[in-house]
Amino acid sequence: MSPVSLRKIFHKKELPSLVENLVYQFNIAIDVELVDGSKLISIGEQTGENRYPIEVSGEIIGWVIGEEKATLVATLLSLVAKQESEKKVLAIELLERYQEIDLFEDISTKLTTSLDTRQIAQLVLQEMSQLIESSGGIILLLNSDATAFDIIAEFGMFFDDQPPKPGKGIIGSIVESGRAELVNNVQADPRLEGQKSVKSLICAPLRAKEHILGAIAIGSQKTDSYTAEHLKLVSIFGSQTAIAIEKALLYEQSIQATAQAKAQTQKLQQALQDLQLAQTQLIQSEKMSSLGQLIAGVAHEINNPVNFISGNLNHVAEYAQDLLHLLRDYQRFVPVPPPDLQSELDAIDLEFLMQDLPKLLDSMKLGTDRIVEIVQSLKNFSRHDQAEMKAVNIHDGIDGTLMILRHRLKAVARRPTIEIVKDYAKLPLIECYPGQLNQVFMNILVNAIDALEERMVNEELATQQSELIQDSPTSYSPLPTPQIIIRTEVFDEQWILIRIADNGLGMKEGVIRRIYDPFFTTKEIGKGTGLGMAISHQIIVERHRGVLKCRSQPGEGTEFWIQIPVNCSVETSEAKSYTISTPKNAIASPIFLADPSSTSDTDGFIPSTTPILKPTDLLIRHTQLIRRLSQQNPEVTTASPDHIYQIFQRHPISLKLYATLLSCFYCPHSNQQQD
Repeated sequence: MSPVSLRKIFHKKELPSLVENLVYQFNIAIDVELVDGSKLISIGEQTGENRYPIEVSGEIIGWVIGEEKATLVATLLSLVAKQESEKKVLAIELLERYQEIDLFEDISTKLTTSLDTRQIAQLVLQEMSQLIESSGGIILLLNSDATAFDIIAEFGMFFDDQPPKPGKGIIGSIVESGRAELVNNVQADPRLEGQKSVKSLICAPLRAKEHILGAIAIGSQKTDSYTAEHLKLVSIFGSQTAIAIEKALLYEQSIQATAQAKAQTQKLQQALQDLQLAQTQLIQSEKMSSLGQLIAGVAHEINNPVNFISGNLNHVAEYAQDLLHLLRDYQRFVPVPPPDLQSELDAIDLEFLMQDLPKLLDSMKLGTDRIVEIVQSLKNFSRHDQAEMKAVNIHDGIDGTLMILRHRLKAVARRPTIEIVKDYAKLPLIECYPGQLNQVFMNILVNAIDALEERMVNEELATQQSELIQDSPTSYSPLPTPQIIIRTEVFDEQWILIRIADNGLGMKEGVIRRIYDPFFTTKEIGKGTGLGMAISHQIIVERHRGVLKCRSQPGEGTEFWIQIPVNCSVETSEAKSYTISTPKNAIASPIFLADPSSTSDTDGFIPSTTPILKPTDLLIRHTQLIRRLSQQNPEVTTASPDHIYQIFQRHPISLKLYATLLSCFYCPHSNQQQD
């Protein structure tokens, strides 16, 4: 125990009075002196010269001088001094523990601010080197299969050659045992294998719960450099480091798990998007097939009576002219008819009838001709997919589509007639799927008409609001004439180009990049389905190996670029190159590997992009469909073709999906190619 000051003991209030009372009871006189002879207290008239020591842990801190009974006072003061010494030692220990707790609280706070294992390890070595004098330090982590150590932080020179291995050398043995050790003479330790740079070391395993993560060690170039207190300090550092490193490792594992989950989510989203695309194709194909059949049937039923009327109108006109000629001759020979006949002539207004009948027949002729044109347009538009392509005149398809949309082009209450400007070049016959191309023209033209109508309504409302705000009417520029311009061109005798432009509202670039996404629409609820441009992209880019692009600016209108080969069947056989070689003024467009981040070309056109089903996806869905069918009907694996067809009849949606998958695999013009 540490010695105490006898002078400080006597500064306590109770002790001097207690000693004085004791002396009076014993009826003796005493003097209390320090070791150096300084007198602290004197009670009574001194008659004796005996000296009795005041001791603490074998060390004399003062003397009691007096008679024989003065030894009792010396014993009492020794006990009091011992208690003070013990209190002092306890206070020192408490202070050290508090400093230790404060130190490791600070270290723990620093460690929890980082979730990087190497940063944590470097911070621990830095703090430990400041508290314990050492020439080197290192923190090791066991690898995943515990066959080797990975050094994640170090300072100074700890090893001359290779780092230790699990179960070998001093550090390897300490890690294997799981207990911290202090080695003050490394060279004399029989486990020495390579730790020749240090002469003494302390090593503590990094224990987390029930398993060991690695080890922390410090070393010195001197022997007998460390004590048990150092060992305890390193052990505490090791426990704190193990906790922090375990948290960091768990965080790294959670990051990896999150990345894997995100990748899996993206795969599922892509699968869902592909499924939606397949469903869109199926729904739209069924819809257009039914619509085409309906239109073809209506056109056929109308065609027969219209042809009958149109063919007989010529004869009716001739007969009417003959009858009118006969009436004029009769009036010339009989200028004054009988009274009864005259009254009948006046009743029917013969003169008006003779003038109006030819006009009536002419109007009927115009009406029947118009019906014949409409029927022909319906026939052209209703050409649905066939096994083989047909050589057709693209202009007929465009004109037929405009004929069907004529009611949308006429003037209405809030806008004038939409002007159609045709700039047709002389085009060769194009081998294509005419019904599908007509569907593309219909989608783009309907969108153009909608954009023009919306612009006219918005500008009219803006004009009315400006007039209401101002007190007096002001002159304003007239609203622009709504217009759709259709141009066709020929490229190098191998390609044709159809450009459809309008002066409607226009679109932002972000909207242009999404117009080909299935179910994306900017129209009001119930007015747009979001399928038109997605199907148009499939028809142009995938079915016809063409290019579909768009350029637009808000308030400046929109223009679509449709480019298809003259002979699509030849282009299909060469499609394994995955790109279309475009002529000058045209921009190459990838067929299968569409990049959503593709930029606009020099003319401002942005290529269309839409996710495309891969053969592997089709094969997976084919397998899933057959497996689902097998679960519902276990006998499908051994069933005959007729029986399988009956099973499909009970599940019509499966039949449609199966037919769609097979068409994607076996259609000679399919857009799928091997990766």
